Amino acid sequence: MLVDHLSWNIEPVLFKFAAKTFLASFISKCSACSCTTSLSILPHRKCSFCVVSQVYSMLYSHSSWVYIGKSPASPDPTLGAPLAHRSSALNTPKEGAEENKHVIRVGTRKSQLARIQTDSVVEMLSKRFPSTHFDIVAMSTTGDKILDTALSKIGEKSLFTKELENALERNEVDLVVHSLKDLPTSLPPGFTIGAVCKRENPYDAVVFHPKRYGNTLSTLPEKSVIGTSSLRRAAQLKKKFPHLEFKDIRGNLNTRMKKLDEKEDFSAIILAAAGLRRMGWENRIGQILTSDECLYAVGQGALAIEVRAKDQDILSMVSALQDPETVLRCIAERAFMKRLEGGCSVPVAVNTVVKDSQLYLTGAVYSLDGSDSLKETMQSCINFPQQEVEGPNDDVQHVGITALGVSHQALESAECLGTGLADLLLSKGAKEILTVARQLNDSR
Repeated sequence: MLVDHLSWNIEPVLFKFAAKTFLASFISKCSACSCTTSLSILPHRKCSFCVVSQVYSMLYSHSSWVYIGKSPASPDPTLGAPLAHRSSALNTPKEGAEENKHVIRVGTRKSQLARIQTDSVVEMLSKRFPSTHFDIVAMSTTGDKILDTALSKIGEKSLFTKELENALERNEVDLVVHSLKDLPTSLPPGFTIGAVCKRENPYDAVVFHPKRYGNTLSTLPEKSVIGTSSLRRAAQLKKKFPHLEFKDIRGNLNTRMKKLDEKEDFSAIILAAAGLRRMGWENRIGQILTSDECLYAVGQGALAIEVRAKDQDILSMVSALQDPETVLRCIAERAFMKRLEGGCSVPVAVNTVVKDSQLYLTGAVYSLDGSDSLKETMQSCINFPQQEVEGPNDDVQHVGITALGVSHQALESAECLGTGLADLLLSKGAKEILTVARQLNDSR
């Protein structure tokens, strides 16, 4: 068929019928799709649909030929692949390729930071699974709606996760992206954390009021008010900086920054350094608090992907984002908090470091005013042979985390480290400190 350099401009469906008029036919089996239909008299003995599909692909791939029904500037990458018999592929617009992608629904909170974090996870997954399309489903949680009460006073776990987990249970989403520190150490039945992504800076940062630029916490005037919604931060900083006063501040990052900048109620506020970096606000960080000044929250700086525990396909997919060092550090931290029965209603803090195949965990508990505290450090080996990675217990959870591809011995070592350090503090009176702290917080 001679269509070279012709200026025909007909739609693929018209070309399909035009081409068929040139085909003499008889009944037999098509050599391409094995159907019994009208066959061309040509030697290849293919049915007219297969012939037209092949010719159309040849036309489209030849740079000097006319592109029929398409613009030469934007050729369809799906053409040239085998087309199914009696397929509507010839009439399918370019956008049809997107429609054929496998769709995964990703749950997230509605806040700007949550969306940024979820977008980063979706971007990483998209690079690894280009044939999959990810739809983001955003929703508000209890913690987002209650803005007039300190988190430690609400008295409910899963403040930022319950609604998302309900959607996961109802099969309205396939996975959920969380800040790991928002996830309780015990998840509802049927759920697991399928991946813990590489951790950002886990330390806390100080953002100063514009009139206080150039200061540090130690150089602020007497009675300066510092905003924080965390009992952990307040307890440690009250002890370290007794000349300062601490006051609750609620809201998402945007709201808290607005409260700081537009009024003079606060000289500074304390926020997670990781959140500020993700929002692109590094220039507002006036001071990073060291481990000597303020231990961080369990899981702070890490993103977690929660999935249905029995959904093996999704679990396998998200495990591609698993960061072994981060997951081992966070398992130790979560095991420490779980044994202490800690949460946002009591001041529990940690610090983890990996060095020379050893995982070092520092953990502490505090009274509300920071005057009473216990702090200890323990270590454990996490370097195990590669052959230990795969085994029959791949689906075993460690404080809510399923870590495919990470040595089982290393995971158990990290969990035992956290439990062991908690037991050490409990033997020294940690339970009494936390009980008093919880009672005082409830009575305020």
